Amino acid sequence: MTYPKIPLAQSILQIFLAKEIINIIISPGSRNAPLTIGFASNPAFQCYSIADERAAAFFALGIAQQTRKPTVLVCTSGSALLNYYPAFAEAFYSQIPLIVVSADRPHSKIDIGDGQTIRQGNVFANHSLYNANLLEEVSEENDRKINEAINTAITKKGPVHINAPFEEPLYETVSVLSVNSSIFASAKVNRTVDIKDLQDSASIWNKASQKLILIGVNEPNSIAEETIEAFANDESVVVMTENTSNVSHESFLSNIDTIITPFTAEDFDAFRPEILVTFGGMVVSKRIKAFLRKYKPKQHWHIDTLRAYDTFGCLTKHFEVDPNTFFNAFLPLTSKIESNYFSQLNAVKVLRKEKHDIYLAKIPFTDFKVFEKVIQSLPQNSQLQISNSSAIRYAQLIPIDPSIEVYCNRGTSGIDGSTSTAIGAAVANAKPTVFITGDIGFLYDSNALWNNYIPKNFKIILINNGGGGIFRILPGHSETPVFNTFFETSHNLTAEHLAKMYNLDYNIANDEISLSKGLDLLYAQNEKPSVLEVFTPTLDNNTILLQYFKELE
Repeated sequence: MTYPKIPLAQSILQIFLAKEIINIIISPGSRNAPLTIGFASNPAFQCYSIADERAAAFFALGIAQQTRKPTVLVCTSGSALLNYYPAFAEAFYSQIPLIVVSADRPHSKIDIGDGQTIRQGNVFANHSLYNANLLEEVSEENDRKINEAINTAITKKGPVHINAPFEEPLYETVSVLSVNSSIFASAKVNRTVDIKDLQDSASIWNKASQKLILIGVNEPNSIAEETIEAFANDESVVVMTENTSNVSHESFLSNIDTIITPFTAEDFDAFRPEILVTFGGMVVSKRIKAFLRKYKPKQHWHIDTLRAYDTFGCLTKHFEVDPNTFFNAFLPLTSKIESNYFSQLNAVKVLRKEKHDIYLAKIPFTDFKVFEKVIQSLPQNSQLQISNSSAIRYAQLIPIDPSIEVYCNRGTSGIDGSTSTAIGAAVANAKPTVFITGDIGFLYDSNALWNNYIPKNFKIILINNGGGGIFRILPGHSETPVFNTFFETSHNLTAEHLAKMYNLDYNIANDEISLSKGLDLLYAQNEKPSVLEVFTPTLDNNTILLQYFKELE
């Protein structure tokens, strides 16, 4: 076995191996050579080489998103480290474990005019759950910090930073370890709920005739079927989900914006819940957030082992437990109450579906029509990754097969790394993966394709409407050079040459017939990663979408 000669690098490697942290994404560099040599020389580690640090970080995020275990990022000194920040912030808000290990110059070389040197310590302080600023010399204190960083990433589900200074020479190796590092186990936390709290809350619950359960981003298959059925069989409970909730039942309302956008003030007032229960991560729908902020429930309970954001300005209780633990203890204490809350909302759901189907049947070939056809075409039991901006919002309007797992980077809602995340997720998940993206997000993260690990059955459906179409939907749209240049980012670019450069199968569609044929070809091609680029009209998409909400009334 080959090991780096530098003792600090040996310590880091030993502790990661002891804690079975094995997925390592390395960006090439010189200062990180001791770590690169150590990780890549040991077959116990699964190492990936991704040159662009921003793409590497989102690729790592995708792996961690699927495995729910820390993924490690290793980079050289200087600005390389800063390129991890977008994915680092996403990991923080999406509660995904990432471990950044940055190689640094010795402390004596900082701020003296040495090359490729910045102030790396605590650089992620605003979003890091733990910062381990190591010393060059091996010590018990260094070992403690490395252990604490790893343990924190695991127990608190988020990103941490280990900064390791190395002095030259960097490439020397040895065949025998010279250090014996200390391993500290993470403290096991058994979270339970206080029975008095549950009884008090159940007493409130049992008197309320209007209870809304809103589920944000959620891991697939994580909520017990008994809990889902209990919600579905209570006429005083309405459950609202999104595609990213990965929770489904025929009685749940999964198309939130379709349901509530046409509401009048009287409708909103009548729909106001007495109790709002939330769990999961971020919610996509701006309309449900606006509604609950204006028509506040008397009680808002959030269920999460770690955090409770006061998203609606009315949080009254944070149950710091897993949702299944909570509902297993809570539901036996509840009783049903006579209510028409569900039946009234379900009637709205049925009406909206009728109008939805009528409208989708008559609209021309635009973004909305493409999303309808694409989502209906998705293979069962596949994984769907969706980029941010327009793509995730259109996707919320179309019913999706419950066998499909749905993911999107909703922590910071950025477009910057959606493709890289999708590729990382595809690498870590054996299911066939389809990635739906818009043109701006795809072009922005085009270095995601500079990746030797893309699975052969990875599919990209690229919807190219010639710009950032979401800005045409938002207030402030006007057909002016300023808008087209600085907001929409109008362009005439395609993915054809990118696909050729990275050896991806490439096809195009520009109407319903070619889209149908293109989707068939896309799913049939499993010998190399594939791109289906769908061209839609720039000027019609916003009109079609806005008219949709008018015709739902």
